[in-house]
Amino acid sequence: MIRKLKRKFILLATVSMFVLMTVLVAIMNLVNYSEVRSDSDEVLDVLAQPNTPFLGAFPPTENPEAMIAFIPQDMSPEVPYESRFFVVTVSPAGEILASDLSRIISVDDEAVEDYIADAVSGSSRGWVGQFRYLKTSDGENTRILFLDCGRKLASFRTFLWTSVGVGLLGCVLVFVAFMLTAGKIVAPIAESYEKQKRFISDAGHEIKTPLTIINANVDLLESDGEKEELADIRLQTRRLTELTNNLVLLSKMEEAQHKLQKLEFPLSELVSETAGAFRALAASRQLDYRTQIAPDVTMNGSPDAVRQLASILLDNAMKYSPEGGAVRLELTTRRKAAVLTVSNDAETLIQEAELARVFDRFYRTDISRNSQTGGHGIGLSIAKAIVEAHGGSIAASAKTGRDFCVTVTLPL
Repeated sequence: MIRKLKRKFILLATVSMFVLMTVLVAIMNLVNYSEVRSDSDEVLDVLAQPNTPFLGAFPPTENPEAMIAFIPQDMSPEVPYESRFFVVTVSPAGEILASDLSRIISVDDEAVEDYIADAVSGSSRGWVGQFRYLKTSDGENTRILFLDCGRKLASFRTFLWTSVGVGLLGCVLVFVAFMLTAGKIVAPIAESYEKQKRFISDAGHEIKTPLTIINANVDLLESDGEKEELADIRLQTRRLTELTNNLVLLSKMEEAQHKLQKLEFPLSELVSETAGAFRALAASRQLDYRTQIAPDVTMNGSPDAVRQLASILLDNAMKYSPEGGAVRLELTTRRKAAVLTVSNDAETLIQEAELARVFDRFYRTDISRNSQTGGHGIGLSIAKAIVEAHGGSIAASAKTGRDFCVTVTLPL
């Protein structure tokens, strides 16, 4: 259990860190991309002003103060002159009427046609390759400015991959750190769990002695004549003895995980034999009891533990099935696993939220019938411990709410 807890802790912590890093990297890169786009649009807005002095001959030599007046205060006066761009005027039919390529050398007349084809069919602002464009009206014609954002996009991509790499590296380092420290983090829980198991085991053995003495004294008292009070004492001591034995068994099964002595045995015969022992009980309660067991199924495991597993599931099904209800047992194989299914009609409506807790110790879905069934709510906990000791899985379901089904998968 502690190993499973450590694995869950490491997995949960690593996944949480990965999600956090993913969100942070995504936010940083979205903000970075937004800045690239807004900066480019700001430059395009400056270049697209009516009578802008930034088109044509370069560098400018006349009246620089007048040129600076076209530039916003939060923008460097050098930005429009450092920018690489070109301008194309097209007719309503999409025909190129004029082009100014004086401020760029990476684009020729042939390339202009490709850029125009994409820009004309697009929105007023957008991207064509590494160029950010802006369409403005020039009378009946359309003027399109293309701003070269290659350097900004290259910086954006560099930052993107760097941040992704740093994020992944951070996740790996966090994973390694949690691997190294998980033992210390769960140490208090492990210590508490070990103390709990030791207490249950020690208390179970200590309780057995007074119970044995009580039963012996009851036997002596009954020699003078059987009384109703003595029968009640014997019944309660029997129930307490059963509970004590089950708690000790549960503790041993949890300790036996990864240490279970396994041998090959005929699972089909074992389940069939166990199921046959419950036919008399089913008949006494007028239950519709049916079994379907695949022949010649063998597995490696503990025969005694698996026999007790089948007994617990059948006993639980018959205890909580209404008189005249149906109980089904089915053993099949699926790939390299044996699937044991035990189902029964439920006397009370089973809620979906209850299914996740049926394997908890002392939990019962039908509290009102505890005194009638005589159960302690620990049987399914033992069943779960047996299944996990064999490396299998166990699950409960209730499709209609008026039925209860336990499915056990055991590796063959």
